[in-house]
Amino acid sequence: MSALFMFGVIFIAVVAMIIAISKFNIHPFIVMVVIAIAMGLVCGFDAVKVINTVKSGFGNILANIGIVILCGTIIGTILEKTGAALTMANSILNVVGKERSVLTMGAMGYVTGIPVFCDSGFVVLSPISRALAAQSNKSLAVMATALSGGLYATHCLVPPTPGPIAMAGTLGADLGLTIIVGLILSVPGVAVAVLYASKISSKVEIPANSQYTMEELVEKYGKLPGVLHSFSPIFLPIILIGIASVVSFPSRPLGEGFAFKFLNFIGNPVVALMLGVFLAMTLIPKSEKENTLKWVTQGVSDSAAIIAITGAGGSFGAILSLLPIADATTGLLASGLGVIVPFLIAMIMKLAMGASTVAMITVSAMMAPLIETMGYGSPLGRVLVVMAIGAGSMVASHANDSYFWVVSQFSDMKPSDAYRCQTGMTAVMGITMIVIIYIASLFLV
Repeated sequence: MSALFMFGVIFIAVVAMIIAISKFNIHPFIVMVVIAIAMGLVCGFDAVKVINTVKSGFGNILANIGIVILCGTIIGTILEKTGAALTMANSILNVVGKERSVLTMGAMGYVTGIPVFCDSGFVVLSPISRALAAQSNKSLAVMATALSGGLYATHCLVPPTPGPIAMAGTLGADLGLTIIVGLILSVPGVAVAVLYASKISSKVEIPANSQYTMEELVEKYGKLPGVLHSFSPIFLPIILIGIASVVSFPSRPLGEGFAFKFLNFIGNPVVALMLGVFLAMTLIPKSEKENTLKWVTQGVSDSAAIIAITGAGGSFGAILSLLPIADATTGLLASGLGVIVPFLIAMIMKLAMGASTVAMITVSAMMAPLIETMGYGSPLGRVLVVMAIGAGSMVASHANDSYFWVVSQFSDMKPSDAYRCQTGMTAVMGITMIVIIYIASLFLV
C-alpha cells in the first residue's frame, strides 16, 4: 500500500465524516463505525479482520473509560439538580469578591466545568452572570464571555469531563497526571478568557436585565448544600486519583506494601469516581429522595451518546492502527512541529464539525498509533498530546457548535456579538494554550 493511497483514503474518510455529521446530521456513532469499516475494506484488509478489529477497538476503549464517563456524568447531573453547582459558584464569589466580578465568573466556570458539561454549566450559572453584571454595572457580554471561557477551559482539558477522559484512555495517558497537568494548564486559558472579556467583550453593550440579585437568586433556589459537601464529589476523586499516581511513581515513595495497594485501589479511576457518585447522592435532600433514581437515570442517559461516540472513536482508531501510518509520517513527525500536529488536526476537525468532544475523541484515535513515533511515548509526553488535542478542540466555537448558541441565547447576544465574544475568545484561548503546551514540550519531553 503506497503512502499516497493510504493518506488519500484517510483524507476522504475524514471529509466524509465531517460532511455526514455537519451537513446531513447523521449521528457521529453511526458515521465513525461505518467509515471505519469502509476504510478497512478499501485498504484491502479481510472483511472478518475488519469487523473483529472494529469490535475489539470499540470494546477496549470502553473497558478502560466507560464506567468513568458514566460516573462523571452522574456526578455532574446531581450537582446541577441539587443546587450544589450554585453553592460552589456562590462560595467562589465570596472568596474572589463582587468587586472582581469578571474574575469571579471565570473562576466559577473553571471549577464548575470540571464535572459539568460546559453547555449545562452555562445554563445553570447564567442567572448569576446576569445578577453580577447588574450589580457591577457591566455589560452582560463581559460576564458571559468570562463564564463561557472558564467552563470551556476545564471542559476541554480536565477529566472527569468525558472528552479529556476519552483522550487519556485512547492515548494511554495516566489519568491522575492528566488531571494535574490539565488543572495547571487550564489556568492561563481562563486568564486569557477573563482578559478578553474585559478588553474586547466590554465593547459589546448588552443590558443585564436581571430579575434577581445574587442574594435573591440563592434564596429563590431554596436551601442549598454546604460548601464542603458540594465540592466533595469533585475533589475527592481528583485527590484519590492524584495520590494513586504519586504512589505509583517508579521510585515507589510508599514502597509496595499495604499502603501502596490500598491507595492504588481507591485511586483507581473507576473506584474513585464511584465514591464520588456516592458522595454526590448524599447531596440529595430528603424532600427530593424520590428524584434520586430519575436524576441518576438522566446522568446515565446523558452519558450514552458520549460513550457510543467514544466507542466508535476506538473502532476508528483500531482500523487506523492497522495502517503503516507511522512509517509514512516519519518526516512530518520529525520536523520539530511536535504537539502542533495533533493541535492542527483537532482544530480543523473542531472548526468543521463544531463538537469539541467528537473532535477530541476522533483525533486522539488518529494519533494513538503515532505517539511513540512522535517521541511522546513517556507518561508526560502522552499527557501533553492530550492537552494539545484539547487546545485544538477549543479553536473556535462558532455557528455549528451547540455551545455557541447556548452562550448567545442565554446572554441575549446577536450572532454578530457572539462571533466577536464567544468565537474570538475561544480562538485566542486555543492558540494561547498550544503556545504554552509547545514550549512546555521542548523542556519536558
